[in-house]
Amino acid sequence: MRLFVLGNAHRPGVREEADRLLPFLRSHCDVVVCDLLQEQDLRRYPAADIALVLGGDGAILRAARQMGYRQIPVLGVNLGRLGFLADLTSDELRSCFPRVLAGEYRITRHLMFECLIESTASGVPVPDHPLLGLNEIVFHTAPPFRMLDLDLEVDGDMVTRFSGDGLIISTPVGSTAHSLSAGGPILGQELQAFAITSLCPHTLTYRPVVDSADKVYTITLPRGDQPAVLVVDGQETFPLSAQHRVTVRRAPVAFALVKVPGRSFYQTLRDKLRWGAGPSYRNEP
Repeated sequence: MRLFVLGNAHRPGVREEADRLLPFLRSHCDVVVCDLLQEQDLRRYPAADIALVLGGDGAILRAARQMGYRQIPVLGVNLGRLGFLADLTSDELRSCFPRVLAGEYRITRHLMFECLIESTASGVPVPDHPLLGLNEIVFHTAPPFRMLDLDLEVDGDMVTRFSGDGLIISTPVGSTAHSLSAGGPILGQELQAFAITSLCPHTLTYRPVVDSADKVYTITLPRGDQPAVLVVDGQETFPLSAQHRVTVRRAPVAFALVKVPGRSFYQTLRDKLRWGAGPSYRNEP
């Protein structure tokens, strides 16, 4: 088996854990590259069978974008706080790795998105390539933080104008992140759909919407005096103005996650987010 070892060396303990794990990993398989700073162009290396990612969920989001349009299955080792995607500890990795080598795991495939930012006027800067992501795209008001208006079209049909602090378009994987905190729904992680959730809407009638990932979502700013920012996966930002048009669509690649036996989505919801937990009563035996 060939491995990419990726991660976030800026998180305390990641580099030290990598130093401890690498001899163990190299004794069992071929480590093609170890990149804890997201500096390497992984296209320069032979394809690996699995990307082992050290850190937290943020490290996995970075690794997914670093792999770009050549996604390989990810096995996450949680050295962060929550570990919703990276749900193995280092000790659990050592104990289950022989089963991984024997192929005793399954791979779940998850929706990724492309975000294309275009200019409606000459001379307005735009990225030179679509932005690839796994969790969500957030449109948020920028300083001086006045109320933001956003027009949403789906497959060319006008949906509505959102007024408030912004808007989140989330994948199922991202539905348990920022979108959930904003009152959005939890989506089964292998659904092919986007959740649309408004941020602090200036009306009582806005409700989250779930729609097909086969549709194309277009967002514009109708007023020219509203500074805004677009945030991809909580990590990449781009300033927006009324001269930009943003298109969100399904990416041509999917994120693949290695799941070892005994781990399920609902178990993770219960363990990590305390989903479905009953109230705690006084004097309860």
